[in-house]
Amino acid sequence: METMLAARLHVPSRTLRVEEVPRPQPGPGEVLVKVEAAGVCLSDVHLIDGTLTPLLLRGDTVTLGHEVSGTIAEAGAGVTDWTPGQRVVLHAGEHRNGVTYTRGVDYDGGWAEFALSAAHALTPLPDSIPFEQGAIIPDAVSTPWGAITETGAVRPAEATGVWGVGGLGVHAVQLLRAVGACPVVAVDPNPVARERALAAGADLALDPADPGLRETVAAATGGAGLAAAFDFAGVPAVREQAVSVLAPKGRLVLVGLTDQPLTLTDGTRFSYLQQRVLGHYGSDMTTALPQLLRLVQAGRLDFSGSISATLPLSRAAEAVARLEKKEGNPIRLILRP
Repeated sequence: METMLAARLHVPSRTLRVEEVPRPQPGPGEVLVKVEAAGVCLSDVHLIDGTLTPLLLRGDTVTLGHEVSGTIAEAGAGVTDWTPGQRVVLHAGEHRNGVTYTRGVDYDGGWAEFALSAAHALTPLPDSIPFEQGAIIPDAVSTPWGAITETGAVRPAEATGVWGVGGLGVHAVQLLRAVGACPVVAVDPNPVARERALAAGADLALDPADPGLRETVAAATGGAGLAAAFDFAGVPAVREQAVSVLAPKGRLVLVGLTDQPLTLTDGTRFSYLQQRVLGHYGSDMTTALPQLLRLVQAGRLDFSGSISATLPLSRAAEAVARLEKKEGNPIRLILRP
């Protein structure tokens, strides 16, 4: 029996171990992918620390990793669209019987030497895009893309705000500028993150503790407020502050995940101004991935600066610790088998 290395999370004890496991075999309609790069996301940290718990996982252990790129190693029975050696990006999830299963959460992901995928849950990766950049587009880029273009429905020249300029928020800033939002206001308590936001294309980068934040946003928007605000932090204080600077009929899009109750202090004001709160999760991989890969390939978007460091799979626990502690303020750390 062939084996491989995989970083496996035992969910009941929240224990992460890199261990030898049987190399999977593709069944009918599946492909086996040789992993070349896998991103480390804050969601992975939250799975390990217990903030998030898989809802659909069979068993008690899962290989983490939902941002994955690689090459086709083997095709299962009935698969004719993929051949060994093709470069691919794996979708961050799969739809089964109307239910969304997340890779590396509800079934085994890509923190491994090889990963299984349904044949329909892959997108070709152009030769011109490095595996590291291709790997992070599912979730780190596609999630804010979906939040902006679908859930938030941002239109050119609309005033927008991004709270939390981390691994997803920094890409939201870049993408908002790409779709023509104006101004793009970034809010983060970390001065390094604010500098990063300005480099990514933000018109303003503000400290949430700044007592003049509301006045600054009002001045930047001609007194109108923000048409759309995006919460990438998932904390109550962010939501309250974002709502306080929303325009009438403005929408607050919740991207950062939280297991805490969602509350609004002044419900009457919120209703009077006909504002909206919209939940967002992931993206439609069949449209988002081809769109984003096309924009990268054409030079309209560049995520090379998002790759903060690359570590071997054997150091997965170190990568998690570095992200959790924000050591070096990473955007994305990459694991390579």
